[in-house]
Amino acid sequence: MAEHDFETDGFDFSNVANKLGVTRRTYLKFCAGVAASLGLSTKASLAMAQTIAEASKRPPVIWLHGQECTGPTESLLRSEQPSLAHLILDMISLDYHQTLDAGAGHKVEEIKKKSMEENKGKYLLVVEGAIPVKDGGIYCKIAGETMLDLTVEAAENAAAIVAFGSCASWGGVQSASPNPTGAKGAQAILPGKTVVNIPGCPPNPANFLGTVLYFVTFGKLPPLDEQNRPKWAYGRLIHENCYRRPHFDAGRFATEFGDEGHKKGYCLYKLGCKGPETYNNCPSLEFNNVGGGVWPVGVGHPCFGCSEQGVGFNKPMFSLADVKTHTPPNNFPAIDDRQQESGISPTAAAIGGAAVGAAIGATLVASKKLGNKDAGGDESSSSDDQGK
Repeated sequence: MAEHDFETDGFDFSNVANKLGVTRRTYLKFCAGVAASLGLSTKASLAMAQTIAEASKRPPVIWLHGQECTGPTESLLRSEQPSLAHLILDMISLDYHQTLDAGAGHKVEEIKKKSMEENKGKYLLVVEGAIPVKDGGIYCKIAGETMLDLTVEAAENAAAIVAFGSCASWGGVQSASPNPTGAKGAQAILPGKTVVNIPGCPPNPANFLGTVLYFVTFGKLPPLDEQNRPKWAYGRLIHENCYRRPHFDAGRFATEFGDEGHKKGYCLYKLGCKGPETYNNCPSLEFNNVGGGVWPVGVGHPCFGCSEQGVGFNKPMFSLADVKTHTPPNNFPAIDDRQQESGISPTAAAIGGAAVGAAIGATLVASKKLGNKDAGGDESSSSDDQGK
């Protein structure tokens, strides 16, 4: 994306470096990367860049914490797309957040009430953590009020509601049987309200960032699937983009941790990987902004379906997944019996499988490396995958 593309639109981005502590080009490349991830055009990335630069458009955010480990906030704090300090706090006005508030006690609660009153119909409500409903919700209280009552109150006049993490989306581990506190997700206690679910344990901060940036820019929510998840982030099965998928199709599986198949990077389906029934973009975005396979399957552990309702925290970890595409070819001989059958060494096959995943995620990984030396040239995006 050439710099003159932005300059000719008549908006001056020269103050961005001083405001956010990043270079102008890094800022514009970030917006282009987010737009590409959302399946939007180059023109949309310009709109995002301009929206963030105009501080007057920042929506107030009320962020509630229920039953959870604070994992979603912790993952967001470690985001480098760019950092929370350099961008997120300039994109939104974080009026209330129980973990990040500088103050405490009654004063903080007064600020929350005032912000909600003065910004009716304008603020964004983010819910993190499950909401217990048993016995009137007494198992989670903040400032003497139940999380149940606080969530219902805050949702009443919110412009949009986001459930960040699996606990807020479905109830998470707290709602697993026998669920002694009656923990539920936000959408379950807010009938009639549209709650955007961004599940994961923890969720990828980029999925939250992209969704909120879309809302801030266009004043509406991105396209959602039947479970109210953003389609751009949860539109495909992990299995579809996993770089171990070629081994699945070829019948090459690890059957025990540390066996030859496991060492060679073969498919983890028979170890209980839930990728074939879990929708998320983990293989493409990975975690920690470093690439190199930093996500469960990438480091040799089966996906346990943390972002899929009824899978993570409910199905036994090592039980076989319900394959939503097609069943694996179980008629292949064991690994030891066919080492030389194909004419291609197992090591070469493993490398080939990894290369497929690397190619799939290359564009997204590149867009996250904001500090890299600028390469120049035009950047573009495609809308072909939006809503799939």
